[in-house]
Parts: sequence; C-alpha cells; structure tokens
Amino acid sequence: MNANNFSSNTIRQTFLDFFRNKQHKIVSSVPIVVKDDPTLMFINAGMNPFKDYFLGNAKPVAPRIADSQKCLRVSGKHNDLEEVGVDTYHHTLFEMLGNWSFGDYFKAEAISWAWELLTEVFKMDPDRLYVTVFEGDDKEGLERDTESAQYWKQFVPENRILNGNKKDNFWEMGDTGPCGPCSEIHVDIRSEAERARVNGADLVNADHPHVIEIWNLVFMQFNRKADGSLENLPQTHVDTGMGFERLCMVLQEKDSSYDTDVFQPIIQIIAKISGIQYGDDERTDIAMRVIADHLRAVSFAIADGQLPSNNGAGYVIRRILRRAVRYAYSVLNIDRPVLAELLPTLVTQMGDFFPELVKQQKLISQVITEEELAFIRTLELGLQRLEEHLGENLDVLPGKIAFELYDTFGFPLDLTALILRERGKSVDEKGFAEEMQKQKDRSRAAGKLSVDDWIVKREGQGVFVGYDQLQVVESTICRYRKVEEKKKSFYQIVLDKTPFYPEGGGQIGDCGWLIDARGEKVRVWNTRKESGLILHFVNTLPFGEVVIAQVDEDARKRTTANHSATHLLHHALREILGTHVEQKGSFVGPEYLRFDFSHFSKVQPDELSKIEARVNALIDEQIPLGEFRNISMEEATAKGALALFGEKYGEVVRAIQFGDSVELCGGTHLNNTAYIGMFVITGESSVAAGIRRIEAISGAAVRSLFHQQREEIQTIKTITGNQKSPSEAVEMLKSELAETKEKLTVFEKEKNKAQVVEMETQLREVNGMQVLIQKTELDSQVIKDLAFSWKQKYPNLFLVLGTSLEGKAVLSIAVGDNLVAKGMHAGNLVREWSKHIRGGGGGQPFFATAGGKFPEGLDTVLKLAKEMVG
Repeated sequence: MNANNFSSNTIRQTFLDFFRNKQHKIVSSVPIVVKDDPTLMFINAGMNPFKDYFLGNAKPVAPRIADSQKCLRVSGKHNDLEEVGVDTYHHTLFEMLGNWSFGDYFKAEAISWAWELLTEVFKMDPDRLYVTVFEGDDKEGLERDTESAQYWKQFVPENRILNGNKKDNFWEMGDTGPCGPCSEIHVDIRSEAERARVNGADLVNADHPHVIEIWNLVFMQFNRKADGSLENLPQTHVDTGMGFERLCMVLQEKDSSYDTDVFQPIIQIIAKISGIQYGDDERTDIAMRVIADHLRAVSFAIADGQLPSNNGAGYVIRRILRRAVRYAYSVLNIDRPVLAELLPTLVTQMGDFFPELVKQQKLISQVITEEELAFIRTLELGLQRLEEHLGENLDVLPGKIAFELYDTFGFPLDLTALILRERGKSVDEKGFAEEMQKQKDRSRAAGKLSVDDWIVKREGQGVFVGYDQLQVVESTICRYRKVEEKKKSFYQIVLDKTPFYPEGGGQIGDCGWLIDARGEKVRVWNTRKESGLILHFVNTLPFGEVVIAQVDEDARKRTTANHSATHLLHHALREILGTHVEQKGSFVGPEYLRFDFSHFSKVQPDELSKIEARVNALIDEQIPLGEFRNISMEEATAKGALALFGEKYGEVVRAIQFGDSVELCGGTHLNNTAYIGMFVITGESSVAAGIRRIEAISGAAVRSLFHQQREEIQTIKTITGNQKSPSEAVEMLKSELAETKEKLTVFEKEKNKAQVVEMETQLREVNGMQVLIQKTELDSQVIKDLAFSWKQKYPNLFLVLGTSLEGKAVLSIAVGDNLVAKGMHAGNLVREWSKHIRGGGGGQPFFATAGGKFPEGLDTVLKLAKEMVG
C-alpha cells in the first residue's frame, strides 16, 4: 500500500482491526475529564482508564484490550502549554493508540506484534526503525532488560538496539504504583542524504524533530512503594502507547504532524478566514497551528463535560481557549470569534469515531463563541492597562506589570515585548520569570499532598451495601494509610463492606461513624472512591480491626431526597422546556441541590413556576422507585434510560425509574417520591453559554424555609404596625421613602449650587491663570458640569479638585482653552499624578479624571498642582 493512501481515519481503524484479529477487545475512549481520581484533572496517558486494573482494584473487562484514547496534556515534559504549536509535533490534545495485556501475554508477543504492524501492515521501512531497551540501574538494583533485547534481535540488527537510561526507558505511573522497563520504537524520517551524513542511532532521544519515538511498549513488573523501594507485581502487564498524530505524520510522509490530514483541513480554513497563506511566515504558521490544536482540546473537553471556568480543570480549558484567541487576535489580526467557524470541519473529520462531538456541537459552538467574545473584550482592556503604564514614561516595563498583563488579561510576554519594542521600550523578562515562578510555587504548595503506603491488613476493595442498609455491624478494616495535606494529617480507611456512599454522580460522599471495639465513635467526615477503592476519611484510627460502620442517617435521608428530586426536575425540564434539555452537571447534598442543564435562554418566571409545580405534582403522585441493578447498557437503553453528560459507564450499569423518568445513576434514592415531601426552586442563573443552573431545596429544608419566612412576615407586621396586610404596609413605606428621596435630591441640588457659587468666589489670579486647587465634597457629575460651564467663562482656567469618598479618591483636572493651546494637557497631568492615589485614569486635553484607592495621596497631588502654577 502506498503511504499516501493512509488517511488518518484509515490508520486508526487499521490499528484497531489488527489487534481485534489478535483477540483484543476494542473499547471506546473514555471522557478526557477525570471525575473519580483526585490525582488527575484530565486523562493524560492511554493507561489512565486502566489504572484500577493495574493496581488490582478492579477486574478487567477482558485480558486483552485495544483502543484509541483521547488525552490532554498541558504540563510536563515537552508539553508546556506555551510551547505547543511552536514546534511541529507536540500537542495539547492527542490520541494514544494502545494495546493492553492484564496478566495475559508479555514481552515476546508485544514486541512481535508491534514489529508486524509497523513493517508488514503499515509498510514502514525496517531500516529506518530503532529500538531502545532499559540499560539497568545500579542504584535501584535493576539489571539490563536483556529479555526484551533478545526478542528484538529476531527483527532488528544489534546496532539498532540501543540502551536507554531510567529517565527514558523505565516507566512509572507516578511517585508510587505499578512500573517497569519499557522498550521504545523510534523512526528516522530524514532524507537519505541526511541519514548518510549522521547515523540515526546518534539522534535517538536527542529531541530531533525527524528522529522521533513512535511507540512505547511498557512492561509492568514492579510496584513502587512510598519509601521508593520496588516489589514484584503478582501479575505482569503490557501497556503500550503509540501517538496517533505522529504515526499519521510518518505514514503520510510529512515533516510535521500539523501537515497531515489531522490538522490541515482546519488550518486551511484558518488561512482562508485570515487571508494569510500557511507556510509563508513562521510567526503566522505558529498561530495557525496553535488555533487548530487548541480548537480540538477545547471542543473535546466541552463535549466531555468540562466547561471553561475560573478554577480547577475549567481554568485549564479557559487558558487553552484564550491562548488560541490571543494568537488569532494579535498575530492573525482576527478581532472576532472564529473558533466556532472551524468546528464543523473538526466534527466532519472526527465525529464518526467520536460521536460526542456531533451530539454536543451546538453547545460547543455557543460556549466557545461566548468565551471568545469575553476574552476579546479582556484583551482590549489589557491594551488600555498597558497604555496607562506606558504613560508613566517607563523605559523598561517592570516584570510584575508584565506578569499582571499575562495573568489577568492573557497577554503573552512576547506580545507585550512586541508592543514595547515598537515604542523603543523593553520589558523586564527576568522579573516576569520570577513572578511566573512564584505563581507555580504557590500552585504546587496549594496542591501538595503526601500519601503513605497502604498498611494492608487483609485483601478486599470494599463492597458497597449502602443501597440496602445504613449500618454494617461487623465491618473489617482491610487497609489504611496516612495522608498529609497543608499541615493537616488524616487517614483513609478501606473496609471489606461499607454502607457509606462514595462521592459520585454529583452526590456528595456520606459521613457518619466507625464504632470500634471499645465503643468509641470515630467520625467519618467524607467518603470517596479512588482507583476502585472506597475510602473513608477519618482523623484518628479506630481501635481494632472490626468496627460498626454507621452512616449519618439524617444527612443521608436529606441528600437522598434531593437526589430523587433532581431526577424529577430533569424530567419536568424536558417536559416543559423541551427534549433538548440535557443534564450538564449537578450537586446533591443534604442542604440543597444544584442542577445544570442545556438551554439557550433564561428560564422565565412563569416557566419556573410550571417546573416547580410539575415536580411537586410528581411528588404527590407517590411514584414508587424502580431500580434496575447490574443490567447491561443495552437493557438500560431499551428502557429509555438517559445517560448523563460526560459520565463514564461500564458494560454493567444501574438504572433508576420514577414513572416516565428513567436515568442511569449510581446514587442513592428514596423508595417513593412521596418521601421527598415538597420541592422549591430557590434560584435560576447562567453558568455558561447555553447552560443554565437551577438551585432548589426539598423536604426538611422547605419546612425550615417556611418557618423562617413566617417569622420574617411576623416581624414586618410588628414593625409596620399592620397586622392584617404587611404587603400594604411595605407599599406605604416605599411611597414615603420615594418622597423623602425626592426631597433629598432637591436639597442636594440646592446645596451643590451654593457650593459652586462659593467656589467661584475662591478662584485666584496666578501668573495669568484663573486657579482653584482644593478638596471638595461635590460628586463627579457636578464637578464635570462645573468644569464645562467655567470653560466658557475662563479661557485660562486651571482647576484641580480632589474628592475622598468611602475610602476611595477621585481626582478631577480642568484646563482652559488658552492653556491647552500652550501645551498643557489635563489627561497627561491626571495620568502622572494619579500614581500618588494608587490609581489610574485619563481624558481629554481640557478635562480628565482618575480614581484611586489611597485618598491620603490627594494632599500630595494638590501640593504638586500648587507648585506647578507657582
């Protein structure tokens, strides 16, 4: 087969078909947004979805698996966000092709099949391939991986079997966990002339753009403990990862992965929109690569449930999106939202294999467009901020200010430097780097977590029995470990069976108690699931290994009522607003519930009333719970079950039914809707473009609200003296207040008029100017009116007024027409003097204002003004 016949979709399918024929089960990519692993925000490696299998905390769905897993990397080796797009082969979002063995085959098969696929199926030239094996490490007591080397000798001459060090050829999941030697396959795609000049073996792992790693075969043999020691795993595993985009680059005979059909259709649309040819200039080429790459990352993240926000994973997505926008804005001169115009091309390319892109296309388009509009406005504000600093006559912009422009307004350092260069100025890059490092240090300190090794008492991962019981009389501690976070230490305990629900599906984790052999209660303050284990968070360890595990019944009951209410709310929303409504996130706790859903306009008050009434009607119908445990996805789909946004489902699921409402759900629920009691919507708001949020309460919280409101009404009655109709009394008070405000306004106007008359008598002739420099209590609008009225009367006016109000300072300067003609400029003066009030401002030559947060500085400004006029 000719290399150019390998389209990206063909390459992906060929890989999967090859391993299907090797008896591998083909599984779908899981969402890149990680919801059940506190150590990860996003899937950043192909092995992440199978972590529980490697740890032995879950049973694999098959001993052999193959997939193409979407991954997102924005930090770490070669993947810093600010570097992506600058070179030609690193990406934020990428696909990782992988084949996996869980205690089945090992090195011989993995090596043989990798060689067969690359050379016989994909027709790569064997003479261009190099392999590496782990050279061993004396400090670790690890020998060279001669076993892999021997298998490679069947296919590769010894001079192309290279030793690799621990950094390159010993793969570890993290600081602890399964690990082992790996064998990398590298390909040399240089020209024949270049290959003749320099031996490819010398360029392996040397960051050469055309001698690159194409596939990594990881052989998991060991478990790394918290103390750094290694122990043998009970079973060996194979974990391979081949970069899909790099493979396309090689098979399509391109020098860059951005030149393949993975990226070129998007890049060509960008070129058409910008009117700039791709390939003409490196600077604009980088911009187009960044936009194409980041469009993929942001679109898949939103499709998988992560909306841009100001914290956590949402902040990462916002940063990626804003980086794309700033390149479009500052390099390609595109000053309008553009990413949504590229989205249909991406959906056409990848929608068949990743149907979530098709399903969520409208939502993705609306979210990114709103984010782009907001950030373009922010960029314009940043330019204004930069102009203010440039007005301070600085030759070198301080690094702290450059970092503020980067962190607050999204200005990259190179954009700031470019603007300054055009004006003959520079930026303190060292100071910028120091500020950036401080932020990274703060971020690391905030997330620092120290976790000890598990102390294993007996085997067991924790069986959840909390659907049926809230107490287990004899629960045995299987393992525990100590955790230290921000100078606070606590323990995580795994029980053989537990009634505690671990946080998931929007529902918070249960709290309660472990009652030990001495009858002492140890508080469980949270429950979470991690790597297949149900973890109980406690501050102290119970005495003995057998405990009574007891859930806080009241908190569980109220949480469960709210969870069942969210299902009824979802159903009511789809009935009243339309079936376009889909759940996009939720929070379910004992005090309230929060429900995010797709809808493209504000929910009107009459609609909210109908929704609330419909939920209460479903409660009144006393609908019994229909629960279907451990059914197949096919069975659940046949029942009409709704799958929730961005959730990862296995082959066996649980469905919850209340009448016509059927959803896939792992949370806890009431046996009958009647037990919810009553439902009240407390708020409706926007989360993002096309996403609305409803907050509500149910049951006991509604009763508390009723009692609170009844007391408030009684208080109003007492204050107003109107025991019959507090609303009439409030209306009467509103009328009286309006009359009082009107009188005050008239009074203020008269008072201001008198002050203005008094101030005009204080004008003094100084060096041919009519001068007034003083503090005043007049508001900004009165001062502005005064300045413009005096402009007609006093062509040599020099007016400087300072106002202090509620801890803030306002500076106003007016300059007469004659003085303006002589070069005096109110705007320049206010920019210069505003630094004394720790603020900023600007304006026209005649009139300018500034605000600041240091009123004490007004005295300095007035002194400078007096010195200026003599």
